[in-house]
Amino acid sequence: MRTAEPVRAAVLHEVGAPVRVQDVELTEPGPGQVRVRIAAAGVCHSDLSLARGTLRIPVLPAVLGHEGAGHVAAVGPEVTGLAPGDPVVLNWSPACGRCWFCTRGEPYLCEHAEEATRRPYGALADGTPVYPSLSTGAFATETVVGERACIPVPADLPMEQAALLGCAVLTGVGAVLNAARVRPGESVVVFGLGGVGLSAVQGARLAGAEPVIAVDPAESRWELARSLGATDVLPPGPELARAVRKLTGGRGADHAVECVGRGETIRAAWSVTRRGGRATVVGMGASQDTVAFSALEVPYFARTLAGCMYGSSDPAADVPVLLDHVRAGRLDLAPLVTETVPLDGVEDAFARMEARQGARTIVVPS
Repeated sequence: MRTAEPVRAAVLHEVGAPVRVQDVELTEPGPGQVRVRIAAAGVCHSDLSLARGTLRIPVLPAVLGHEGAGHVAAVGPEVTGLAPGDPVVLNWSPACGRCWFCTRGEPYLCEHAEEATRRPYGALADGTPVYPSLSTGAFATETVVGERACIPVPADLPMEQAALLGCAVLTGVGAVLNAARVRPGESVVVFGLGGVGLSAVQGARLAGAEPVIAVDPAESRWELARSLGATDVLPPGPELARAVRKLTGGRGADHAVECVGRGETIRAAWSVTRRGGRATVVGMGASQDTVAFSALEVPYFARTLAGCMYGSSDPAADVPVLLDHVRAGRLDLAPLVTETVPLDGVEDAFARMEARQGARTIVVPS
């Protein structure tokens, strides 16, 4: 059953084409589902990658956006932990809690987390089914998600900042603390200073890393990186590994965190780490983009190259921890918000992201 009033949403009809803001008639929340009135949604590089075809989007047309926050508008049957009016941040990869990965403490690899992406949750005016991108469809005035996709947040937290907890901050900080397990005094290099990379810089500072080296070609981002915890900022290029060694006692970094998702950047992250160091790849790149290593360097350098999905996090457990850091002043969300735009500003936000401008653009749908 659909709602009486349609919602406005940024709909992608064709990969490579601009999104179109249209009316979508959402279904009423069913058992275990929640309708959320979206107050803010961050524009993540994954949204751009889905729109341009770098990442595969399972079904079209789909409403983009997954880094969202808002207030519960209605709850379906069997929902027990939420009520209308509750402020929540959306979890775009809600774990089932029962599959092989979930029962082994890896909810970020849940076998069923993406199932909602393949189920229609509304329709266009002509009856065409519409799907929620990354299970959330957050570039809209409202959405319908499962109860597990909603994480309560304090009412006094600005929604523009709360939205960042749903992806950028959870992923960036989680990559450092959960995946890389950086320890005090270890050196960290962060590649890419978008929302995720700047969050990783803060995560390195939280871990007590020293030095924290940020790498990005856009000098406009350098001062922000320094203000959030980077001790040094370097441009990419052929001299990067030498510069990192100079800052790390001639050895190379203990850790590199790649937040770009390009083969050449992954290779650079590997090259700047010391023997026995670890390179953690967060960025989601194209399937045809490859990385090459010689048969000698892998055993000789004894480095670890590891992927990191969603910050290796359990959002239900980790978001409250991040909120504690925010309340204590150890984690600063406000500087990550570069600007806010309405729904019809999504394509402009994509263009600025491609030009490496700013940190996070926030869509305010209403």
